[in-house]
Amino acid sequence: MPFGAEFTQGGGARFRLWAPAARRVDVVLVGGPQPGHVTMQASGNGWHQATVEAADESTHYAFHVDGKPLVPDPASRSNPDGVHGASRLVDPRAYEWQAAGWRGRPWHEAVVYEMHVGTFTAEGTFAAAVERLDDLAALGVTALELMPVASFSGSRGWGYDGVLLFAPQPSYGKPEDFKRLIDAAHKRGLMVLLDVVYNHFGPDGNYLHVYAPQFFNPRHQTPWGAAVNFDGDDNRTVRDFFIHNALYWLEEYQLDGLRLDAIHAIADDSKQHIVEELSRAVRDGPGRDRHVHLILENDLNQSRYLPREPDGRAPLATAQWNDDIHHAIHVIATGETDGYYADYAQRPLALLGRTLAEGFAYQGDPSPYRHGERRGEASTHLPPLAFVDFLQTHDQVGNRAFGERLVQLAPEHALRALTACVLLAPAVPMLFMGEEFGASSPFQYFCDFTGELAQAVTHGRRNEFGRFARFSDPAVRDRIPDPNDAATFERSKLNWAEVGQPLHQRWRELYRELLSIRHERLVPLLPQIGSGSFELSPSGSLLVRWPVGNAGSLHLLAHLGDRAVAAPEVTPGVTLYASHAIEGELPPWSVRWSLELL
Repeated sequence: MPFGAEFTQGGGARFRLWAPAARRVDVVLVGGPQPGHVTMQASGNGWHQATVEAADESTHYAFHVDGKPLVPDPASRSNPDGVHGASRLVDPRAYEWQAAGWRGRPWHEAVVYEMHVGTFTAEGTFAAAVERLDDLAALGVTALELMPVASFSGSRGWGYDGVLLFAPQPSYGKPEDFKRLIDAAHKRGLMVLLDVVYNHFGPDGNYLHVYAPQFFNPRHQTPWGAAVNFDGDDNRTVRDFFIHNALYWLEEYQLDGLRLDAIHAIADDSKQHIVEELSRAVRDGPGRDRHVHLILENDLNQSRYLPREPDGRAPLATAQWNDDIHHAIHVIATGETDGYYADYAQRPLALLGRTLAEGFAYQGDPSPYRHGERRGEASTHLPPLAFVDFLQTHDQVGNRAFGERLVQLAPEHALRALTACVLLAPAVPMLFMGEEFGASSPFQYFCDFTGELAQAVTHGRRNEFGRFARFSDPAVRDRIPDPNDAATFERSKLNWAEVGQPLHQRWRELYRELLSIRHERLVPLLPQIGSGSFELSPSGSLLVRWPVGNAGSLHLLAHLGDRAVAAPEVTPGVTLYASHAIEGELPPWSVRWSLELL
């Protein structure tokens, strides 16, 4: 890895820092066999380098730039004392992998489980998460998707304000603890995907502006200030930093894939967008020898990043989170039409049908929420496996004022029907941790800032909701949980004791049943299933059909309403799942999946 510090073959360690604005850089060694200052040599193109013969894993270090306060290594592999403290040398080859023969799983086998390490268990650590892996594997989950673990300010947060992108968050555990979690998952047949944030750095603990202002391009302004410099002067080193970060997680930690957060917020006017260059580096690197998956979050619905080769392979991204399906489902389940849900208010069932059949609901269509601006690109040429579908995510739960889950907002019978629509659809399904047992705990927005920044975040969070009628009164807004209050974080932890209670057992049994059907009956067919078609019957029920190559069709018949209606002609094929008996009419909130093979 060209960035940061690493041990040399002859003993000792080499330290490198890209500091093009610095005149002098010293590496300050704390502890270890040779504490002291070593002046780094300028080696051209803004790089400073030094080799220290006596250094080991007890060595902590920081950089002294032009006499200013010490700063950590931006490519630190470990920062045990937080983002303002010294970095620690780590030998990436020291961990002995137990599942050394693991080569991943093909994408069509994926059932994804989104997890926040800090609230997944009471302890909130990598080590504690291992204890629940058997439960997830038994449920039918095949892939964990971890919210960001790159080091962020304080001891609690969602992870999207990371500043040391190579160092696992110390409140979750040491780097080797993260490797043990991944290893344990692989031994159980579970893939592990990691959420990474390449559109901005967090507001506390980022020192790049001190010695490398070229990391940012003021020509592009973002909600976080000047954009990361992917297309201005000196962008090559910046692009390499993020590409190597992706390769680092995939190679050193043997991860099975990455989710690239909010690529619509990446400013890059280059001929080759950074997402495309990074994708090709992954495909040409670790992706040559094993299954490696790249998942996108992209509010722009740009299908250009999801192409398929004639043999079905994905040369760039594997799939994209499909927010459209969540929004349509949320409107159907709750009746809420505030904010971006306005785009789905008039015809939510038709838009649900379109997302299930074709991928995006908005494929260049005008968006009422965006004042008529057209959003999205055509997606009918893509297979369902190019999309990740879900009923809930950390965003959609946590960005509510009080972090309520759908189980608190929608009737149980409605939510059960919509769950059956998602878990048996040919797109890859994703669960948000706890939904599989109807968790009652909220997932609220929390962080751990101090001083003026903490106050600004708390006030900003509450003022965000001022445009909603129910929060127009400042006294009501003041009841919105304080993100910096440790109690907000504690409330968001899953209560695993609920799993044994009857209501929560019913939810878990539904998920286990549906995922069992998916694995046994659908997974072998998924690579052959193409983009589908949908229609609304005269009585208002939804019918969706997907071709299974030249061998038949998969059918969904769903009535997502409160009154029984006349049944359309029964969909052909063998019943895979039926929520109710259908005899002449469709009961309220009823779902039938059937498979017709020629």
